[in-house]
Amino acid sequence: MEGYFEQEQMDVYKEPYALDVKNAAIDNTNYRETIWTGDYLQMTFMHIPPRGDIGAEIHKDTDQMIRVEEGYGLAVFGNGPGQMRQRKYLCQGDVFYVPAGTWHNVINRGNIPLKLSSIYGLPHHPVGTVQPTK
Repeated sequence: MEGYFEQEQMDVYKEPYALDVKNAAIDNTNYRETIWTGDYLQMTFMHIPPRGDIGAEIHKDTDQMIRVEEGYGLAVFGNGPGQMRQRKYLCQGDVFYVPAGTWHNVINRGNIPLKLSSIYGLPHHPVGTVQPTK
């Protein structure tokens, strides 16, 4: 969709903001980038290369919603980094809800980059975070 970014992609902090999330996430080439941060929510995009993953992680005080914008993945989760035995295959349009305090990982199971959008409630990353690589 032409013109979905009226400005250079960056974290828009505590300002109203509208964008085409799907296409903006697909266009993202950074491992992780914050797009919007407020007092209670934050949106990020992720680009996971084939056979890559986000890494086992836990957010003790933050709920998370991860949406697959493009590609195929595997969500694994459980009570600890060595106890993530629950699995759910993910494809475009699927959402993975992660309650605070849940160990989780998302693994790219496809041959193209896995493009994710993610919402955190409360914000988890510093405003303006851009991580070109894992």
